[in-house]
Amino acid sequence: MTGAVDTPSSPISVGPNYARSLFPQAPSFDLDTFSSQDFNVKDFIDSLSESTVPPNRRSGPSTQPFDPRPLIRGFEQALKRLSDLSGDLETKETELSANVRRAEAQHTSNAQSLGRKLDETIDSFRNLDSSLNDVRSENNDFGGNAAVKIGEKLEELDRQRVRAQDAKFLIQCWLELSEKGELYLLEDMRRQTSGDSKVRCAQIARQLLKISQRLDPGSWNQLNGRLKVVSGLNGVNGVNGSSGTHISRHNTREIVEKFSETLEKDLLTQFDEFYRRANFDGMRDCATVLQDFGGGASVIGMFVNQHQFFIDRSQLITEEVGSDIDTWERLADPDADTPGVEPTLQSLIDEVKVVVQEESAIIKRAFPYYEIVLGRFLQRVFQQSIQQRLEMVLNKANTISTLAFLRSLQVSRSYISALVDDLKAHGLTEHPDVLSSQTALVLDQQFDDLFVPYFVGSSYIEKEKRNLEELYSSLLFKFTVFHSRRRKVPTTFLASLAKSGSEMLASAKDAYVERLDSSDLAPQQKAMLLRVAGLKDTDSAKRQMEMEFSEQDGLLSTINAKRMLKWLAEAVGRGLELSGGNETPKDVSALLDLLLTHMGELYIDTALDAANDAATAQENTKTEPDLSYLENLQSAITIMHLMLTCINTVLIPLAAANVTIRRDMEKTTNMAMNHMEDKVNVLMHRTLDVTLTWTGKLLVTQKRTDFRPKDDVHGGGSSWLELLQTPTCLSIFNFLIRVHNLALGALSTSTNLTTFLTELASGIRTLLLDHFKKFQVSAAGGILVTKDISKYLELLRSWELDPAFQQSLEVLTEIGNLFVIGPEALRERLRGKGGVPGGLWEKGDLRPYVLRREDVGSVGVQAVLSTL
Repeated sequence: MTGAVDTPSSPISVGPNYARSLFPQAPSFDLDTFSSQDFNVKDFIDSLSESTVPPNRRSGPSTQPFDPRPLIRGFEQALKRLSDLSGDLETKETELSANVRRAEAQHTSNAQSLGRKLDETIDSFRNLDSSLNDVRSENNDFGGNAAVKIGEKLEELDRQRVRAQDAKFLIQCWLELSEKGELYLLEDMRRQTSGDSKVRCAQIARQLLKISQRLDPGSWNQLNGRLKVVSGLNGVNGVNGSSGTHISRHNTREIVEKFSETLEKDLLTQFDEFYRRANFDGMRDCATVLQDFGGGASVIGMFVNQHQFFIDRSQLITEEVGSDIDTWERLADPDADTPGVEPTLQSLIDEVKVVVQEESAIIKRAFPYYEIVLGRFLQRVFQQSIQQRLEMVLNKANTISTLAFLRSLQVSRSYISALVDDLKAHGLTEHPDVLSSQTALVLDQQFDDLFVPYFVGSSYIEKEKRNLEELYSSLLFKFTVFHSRRRKVPTTFLASLAKSGSEMLASAKDAYVERLDSSDLAPQQKAMLLRVAGLKDTDSAKRQMEMEFSEQDGLLSTINAKRMLKWLAEAVGRGLELSGGNETPKDVSALLDLLLTHMGELYIDTALDAANDAATAQENTKTEPDLSYLENLQSAITIMHLMLTCINTVLIPLAAANVTIRRDMEKTTNMAMNHMEDKVNVLMHRTLDVTLTWTGKLLVTQKRTDFRPKDDVHGGGSSWLELLQTPTCLSIFNFLIRVHNLALGALSTSTNLTTFLTELASGIRTLLLDHFKKFQVSAAGGILVTKDISKYLELLRSWELDPAFQQSLEVLTEIGNLFVIGPEALRERLRGKGGVPGGLWEKGDLRPYVLRREDVGSVGVQAVLSTL
């Protein structure tokens, strides 16, 4: 900012635009000069200094000395001007401060006034609130109660006004109906497009019917044409009341009913138009009115019946059940995994899921009573579409086989159950909220009704039993025929005990053959059963019975037993899924009886009887007994264990809900297992007898000279030294090795094996002890005796014997030593120095063996004998 300063020589104006004069002027500036944003102190001082220098001295070299007086005068004038401006500022500041104080005082006064007004407003509000909360004065009702009473009176007056208007309109309609036989007023109301008018129209029509029934009873006795009645009725219906006159009047009932029918048809037509245009508000209005006509049954029926889903599906109802041949074969194959649900049924259920979810939203928007409509829609879907297709699928499966029917029933029920769960999870009309309990109940009821025919009484479990009987009979067909040929007329008491088993075999075989040759059996099922039985599908079953079967067909098969148990487990699992657990104890009890009959009696018992017959046949054989029947014993024991494990882990626990049935099942199982175990014990005892009998026969073949070799040491011969064992010992050794191997294969390493081998070893020890009492033994023969005994001991010690029995075998070693030691050593040994190990024998028991020494007549041996 610049200003103008007067100098003695030239005038100067200080500012942004200024002009210089020839005569100096005092500096001119005001408050605006200092308030400008461009004001600069340095520029302001420069302008003051420049204005004090005359123009004629500003150019050229200066020869005169510096004169400060112009500057002093200029700055003095500037200071004076600044002092004047400062005084002006103080005056203005004082005025503004006074104005601010006055404004603050006024603001405070205004705030206090507003506060008082706010308090007054709050008090007024509280008084009003108190008056509305039953605050009464002493003399008069005032406040809330009065307002409520006034409101109630107004509402009552309004209702009376409406009732009066309705009564007036109703009377007008009745007079019009009874006198003219027309309903022009209702017709005009019917033609209105609003939903409220149609609702009122339907209500008035229903009231007119009640009036007609009371005031015009004659029209309820004759519905067509005009009716002549006797006068005497009141004048409301147009009869003048004069006695003896007959006046013609209209049939009011017929007119009102025709009007109602017309109204209902119009509403249905309008509802259908709204539905095609997706006008859900219009549909809702029509549905509301039609609810007065039979509870809305007509509009619900039209909505459901004309739905495009049912129209399209009705054209496909005759469509054949699909699936390729391979799928049906796998469905009937008991060893194949169950395929999925039938494709046409699956397609239908998938479509139902989508349609129901989409239609639920439409139904909720179009009907005020949407839960009822949705329930009818679901009933139609399940009872018509799903049920018809389900019956077609199951009928087709039933023509394939019983197993195909059961599997189709299971997968179909599972897939439909998943549909119901998905619909519940979706919520339908309540989406995304939880489905209402009413709709959930409808879904559950429709689902149960689909499968009720297949679970009536014991029909389901009978199908399961028939399926297992057919499969078991097919699997055991060759086995049954083979053993039925083996069975002969019983000739012994034990054979007569097995006669019932033979009769059961024959009965089962004949029943199976009749079933296969029956014309009621489907060709696919017959082919499957023959394949399971391992037969050809060319000849009849009776002809195939005449075929020759191998020994392998009569042996037990663990693989077949596992297949039987697998089929049983599938049936049990299917029953748990389908029956719901109500009849589970009875069902598993029936399946237990079936399992014990086929696997227990017809399979295991038959094989054990065959083994016992084979063991009996070997008791008196003149050749080495054939113990190959023991090979089948291992399979029998394994199958018994598998069957018992299945019963204890699968069947019996499922009967826990019924204590009586559970106890009966346990009792039946124990009896069956004890019966089979008894047969195993009898078989092992017979095997033991056969083995000891043949061992005894081999011992009889021992030559008298085996222990008295001709070439002895005195003769200088030594050919007897080349013999490791006698031929009899080797024969017994080889025979017992085969017995041990068969027993080990049959009983494995178990307590039963130890018991059997221990009893067998005990019998062999007894035979050997008796055997060595019969032969005269020379000194050289004693060596052969010890070699034979060592061989026997080598064999017996390699067996799985009871450890407590092992020590008793040492007696054989002692017997061998009696024939090889001299008299002195014998005396010392019998004196107790060596003793008989285990204390099993007394010294006197050794006398028969000492007597068989060739040197028994010597003095030393006689001395020993005298001590025994």
